[in-house]
Amino acid sequence: MRVHKLTFAALAVAAGLSLTACQNDNAGTGQSEPSSPSTVSSGATASSSGGGSDSGSSDQGGAKNSAGTNSGGTGTAAGTGSNANAKVGKCRTDELEITAKDNTIDGDPDGTVVVTLTNHSGRDCTVSGYAGVDLKTSAGSLSAKRTGQQAGSAILKNGKSTYFPVNYPFNKSGGSGVRITGLVVTPPDETKSVTLNWPGAATLPVTDGSGSPVKVGPVGSAGQGG
Repeated sequence: MRVHKLTFAALAVAAGLSLTACQNDNAGTGQSEPSSPSTVSSGATASSSGGGSDSGSSDQGGAKNSAGTNSGGTGTAAGTGSNANAKVGKCRTDELEITAKDNTIDGDPDGTVVVTLTNHSGRDCTVSGYAGVDLKTSAGSLSAKRTGQQAGSAILKNGKSTYFPVNYPFNKSGGSGVRITGLVVTPPDETKSVTLNWPGAATLPVTDGSGSPVKVGPVGSAGQGG
């Protein structure tokens, strides 16, 4: 019995050692298995990082493209600005030859003086609206009143002329009236004036002060200069 007990004990010990060895082998395998997914995970992180970098490059590339488009837009705006600067400018007083001529037709109830504006600037220019007109008289300066006619805008070619009328009442009072000594013309949108000899009737009737008896039409409203 003792021999059998020892034999059983030895077998039990051997079995225990064998079981422990198997458990150790399994435990080693269990530790090595996650290492592979960890590498994959690291690879995935690297790949994801690489994707982020690519994405960043793509975003930066997009920003460059957007900036390029904006630059193009600015360039276009600058081009438009240049075109705007190249547009025909307005006619200046010093660029115009201004003359006046009596254009009264027999039978007209009022007298008419036509003022001629001739472009001698060497370039085309625009002129529109009403000129300022003042008569120098023995009683002081008399400003002409606008007729209220629609004022158009036109390009005055170099060397060409345009006209506007100045209408005034005849002095039929039998008295001396108000003597006219000069005509002052200020082109539209200008502040510089020119003074001309008055080519019309020598006098105006004395008014009651209710308003100017002299009227001016817009530039271009007179068909010809006399």
